[in-house]
This record gives sequence, C-alpha cells and structure tokens, in this order.
Amino acid sequence: MTYNFVEFFTNLNYYAIIDAVIFIAVMAVMLLFFIYKRNVKVLLLLLIGAVLDIVINVLAEVAGGASLEIARYITHFVVVFDIVAACVVYQNDLKNIFQKVSSARNVELHNSNDELRASTLEILTACQNMAKQDVGAIIIIDSVGDIHENILDTGTRLDAVLSAPLLESIFNTKAPLHDGAVIVRGNRIIAAGCFLTLTQRNVNKEMGTRHRAAIGVTEETDVLSIVVSEETGIISVVKHGEIKRYMTMDKLNDEIELAYGISPNVVANRELQTKKKHKNRRFL
Repeated sequence: MTYNFVEFFTNLNYYAIIDAVIFIAVMAVMLLFFIYKRNVKVLLLLLIGAVLDIVINVLAEVAGGASLEIARYITHFVVVFDIVAACVVYQNDLKNIFQKVSSARNVELHNSNDELRASTLEILTACQNMAKQDVGAIIIIDSVGDIHENILDTGTRLDAVLSAPLLESIFNTKAPLHDGAVIVRGNRIIAAGCFLTLTQRNVNKEMGTRHRAAIGVTEETDVLSIVVSEETGIISVVKHGEIKRYMTMDKLNDEIELAYGISPNVVANRELQTKKKHKNRRFL
C-alpha cells in the first residue's frame, strides 16, 4: 500500500483540511495517552516509523512513482508492526478504556457521614493490627464505583458489612483470600481476593507485588489503595499512581476520609455550596 503525498499536497481542498484535523486530533490523543502513561519513548518510536514511511513515499513519488518499492513496503509494515506492538503492550489500558465507556460509573453510596466515619475507624484498626503483626494487605476504597465488574469477578463476592475483624480474617495468611485485594464501597466489603493489573513503571525494589498492584489500579481508576507490607509492616497509600509510604494513623485517617468525601474541608465546602444554592433559589 502506497500513498501519493505529492498529489495530496498539490490538490488541497476541504477534504484535505478534514484529513489534517483528524490527523492532529489523533496525534493529540496519542500524545496525551503516552504522557499519561509516562512513556513518551513509545510515541517517539511510532512517530519515527510514520515519518520515515512518509519521507520514503514522498521521495518515491518525486522520483517518478516507481522507485524505492522495497523500502516503501518495508516502512509500511514497520508502521503496522509498531501499532500492533503498542496495542499488545497496552492491551490492558485499551481494555480498561472500553470497559469504562461501556459500563455505568459513579455508583451512589447511600451511607451517612457517621457510617463512613465508623468504617474509617474499622479500616484504621485493621491496618494498625496487621502492621504490628506484619500481615500483608491491600484494601481498595472505591467510592465512585470505578472498579469494573471484571476485576470483582476475579475474587469472591462478599457484600458484607465492613469491620476490622473481618478485614483481619480475610488477610490472615491461612485464609484462602489473603493474596488478593479487598474492594470496599462505603461501609461494605464488596469482594475479596481480587487480582489487579500490575503497574508497568519501575518502582522501588523494596516494594513487592501488592505495591505494584496498588499503583496499577490507581493509574486506571479513581480509587484509594491502602497497602500493608508483610515484610516491614509499613503502611502506604496510593492515589492517581502516586504512593505515600510510612503513613501514621492520623495521616491514614485523613486519606481515608478524603476518599470517602467526609474530610472536614470537603464537608465544609459541600455545606457552603448548599447554602449558596439555597440563596440563589430565594432570589429567583
């Protein structure tokens, strides 16, 4: 397959402008994707292949259209190979994108602030106890229903009221579900023993599979991951792919309350917005 770029640029019209707009839009999406994945090198590799393909095709057309046939076919298949390779490498990301498009999000949690504060205390208690005993754990707080059903299906559905003893029993090394993650929504444990996609980023060698899973899930979803290291007892939290280690109980409490939307600042802002709405209604 060859492209007559010389003819394309000598016969510019509205369709050519549409082509250019589509091309720029696709490149912008690709650029944002690879910047988000923090791997611009892959994008540069794709661009080099595409530019090389264009240059060889232009040179062939300038030379009369019958030159550089082998080079044209080789560069064309190099571009195809690059695209297929990128799709294979980022297949999990593509799958997550389609899952998010096809699934309902923003699950409403019908929990009072008191219930969420009680759940926060239960999580804090469980994490503190497990850290003291060097019991490994990974707890995912999914306040907006961002975790897809496919992830929940990798574990065991529980739909049980969240409590510290239940969390500790799940992550007991003799329990069958201790290797996977616990998914929490509101004051309920939705599933346990769930397997998460590991991050592809280079992480500290001190951090194991749980930490890689905790980072990976927050790169794709708006959740809070809590990790208790079984080697050191260190408690870490991960949000948007960024990990914070050596969490104290006070700091962990703040992170959980923020994830639940019950931190003092969030509650104050919510009340302020409510008051503004009421004032606006009075003036209408």
